Amino acid sequence: MRLRDRIFPEGTIPRKILRASAHTIKGFKPHNMKTVINMVKEEGITKTIKELKGIVLGSVYVEDLNKTYQQWIKNNEPTEKDIEEQRKTTFKNNPKISILVPMYNTPYNFFKELVECLINQTYSNWELCLADGSPEQDKSLEEIYKKDKRIKYKFIGENKGIAGNTNECIKMATGDFIALFDHDDLLPVFSLYEVVKCINENPEVEFIYTDEDKITTLDKPRFNPHFKPDFSLDFLRANNYICHFSVFKKELMDKLEGERSKYDGAQDFDIILRVAENVKDFKNIIHIPKVLYHWRVHPNSTAQAEVQSKPYAFEAGIPAIQDHLERMGIKGTVEHGASLGTYRIKYAFEGNPKVSIIIPNKDEKETLKTCIDSILEKTTYSNYKIIIVENNSETEEIFEYYKELEKNEKIKVVKYEEKGFNYSKIINLGVKSSDGEFIVQLNNDTEIETPDWLEDMLGFASREDVGAVGCKLYYPDNTIQHAGIVFGVDRVATHLFRGLPRHLHGYFARESTIQDFSAVTAACMMAKRSIYEEVGYMDEDMPVAFNDLDFCLKIRKTGKLIVYDPFVNIIHYESKTRGYEDTPEKVARFEAEIEKFQNKWKEIYENGDQYYNKNFSLNSCHYDIRGTKQ
Repeated sequence: MRLRDRIFPEGTIPRKILRASAHTIKGFKPHNMKTVINMVKEEGITKTIKELKGIVLGSVYVEDLNKTYQQWIKNNEPTEKDIEEQRKTTFKNNPKISILVPMYNTPYNFFKELVECLINQTYSNWELCLADGSPEQDKSLEEIYKKDKRIKYKFIGENKGIAGNTNECIKMATGDFIALFDHDDLLPVFSLYEVVKCINENPEVEFIYTDEDKITTLDKPRFNPHFKPDFSLDFLRANNYICHFSVFKKELMDKLEGERSKYDGAQDFDIILRVAENVKDFKNIIHIPKVLYHWRVHPNSTAQAEVQSKPYAFEAGIPAIQDHLERMGIKGTVEHGASLGTYRIKYAFEGNPKVSIIIPNKDEKETLKTCIDSILEKTTYSNYKIIIVENNSETEEIFEYYKELEKNEKIKVVKYEEKGFNYSKIINLGVKSSDGEFIVQLNNDTEIETPDWLEDMLGFASREDVGAVGCKLYYPDNTIQHAGIVFGVDRVATHLFRGLPRHLHGYFARESTIQDFSAVTAACMMAKRSIYEEVGYMDEDMPVAFNDLDFCLKIRKTGKLIVYDPFVNIIHYESKTRGYEDTPEKVARFEAEIEKFQNKWKEIYENGDQYYNKNFSLNSCHYDIRGTKQ
């Protein structure tokens, strides 16, 4: 009997899942059985089944997403009439765009389609700079690149690698802006028009990037749209989410001195990281939330479903990020992240700073005990103290428990004297009753899973550009409760990926990727004490709802970042203590708090959350595409 049949007998659920995954996932074929067998050996049968189930469920999600995407294309992309209007448009500023294409054994049909997509552009002031590093010159391509005087072709005579060939293109460029373009990809005809429109609307712009999707052939539907956030430094350091279509001001490209062969495979990643280091202001990095690049999927591209086709590209990302950190004077180590193509940075911090963990509590001895026990038993960082803020408890057992806890020098209980519940006041009292350099707000209905949670969060929170850091929270049933917060969804704001099973990846694995957000939940949030002092502590006029969102937005107004760290995991038994909005009085109070909050922060609702692409639905926390017209 074959090993496959011994492990996954015909007719069993595991075999059915395996068979389904083999048929539903492009790139996962029956001959990949060795991979599955290795998974069983390394992770066990139960975890393997869960992961395979996740693949199947993930494929269903992708299929649904692509169906919605076809509707999005129909509703949001320019009509023939729009295209004609674009051709008639006269801009005040008409910059020349130099499009750089390093070539190497470029297939005739790919090259023909590339050139045609440029000739058909609705904006005409461009030049195409081609540097061919192929072993032999393909004379059949000559008829294509000679058909337009805006096309410059140079046969290098040797392959200098992706970066070296691109730099040969730069030498030919005479434009005001430089655009990077792969030899097998495509631009929609309105791409350059949108870029130039952006340049006219943002005269200080230094770097532009756009959304993108994937394509196989022109006669098949486009798929896997990547709708990106506006510039997010931590998200960039965790993966090259910017990728295509990248347009640089020529002066900036000259300053960067082109691409570097040292990072071939991640050469674009390296140069975008250097952009982040060298722009005059991050405001000069503009994201156009439109699909202006089609990334072709074929066996030799990094867009191919079987990304093993170019593993060097992912390996090259590690030194690119590590060198970026060193240039910035930031201490940290880089490793691969939770999914291929993503990275994790473990930031170093100075000394042995004290951390004060503020936990509000009312009764619920067993709930609090679970929280405290998990901290004491699992936390590997030693310099911390727990401050329990007692809030009008009534049971005798909780006060007996407090007496027991205070025998531990790492625990202190302070009493909140006022009647009723005001979370902001309770936290402010806890902060002022503590002496830690760093503050953690932690709900009493949580349970720590990650032993080095404090070290990991300290790495982020100690950075000068970071105001607060949050983490990934799970419900007890192993579904996500919190993976960052965006505004405008579900009326006020929403926790992203709520309900996503632990073993599944959501949209572009964002639930498992370090990134910046406008807010994170205070169910577990770390910030410097000085941040509280700078922003005036928690707003005590927000006693129950939205006080943590308000705190984060006040931090954002200072120019500091709010970081989501998915590598710190905590179980959250949400709302056990305070309960739900389940009475007319509570509902009325909640509605009043919504109105108050939205009035205070009108700007984010009028302009949209910069970390949430406008092409996503405002009725979903899973990055579902908004099918209606924008």
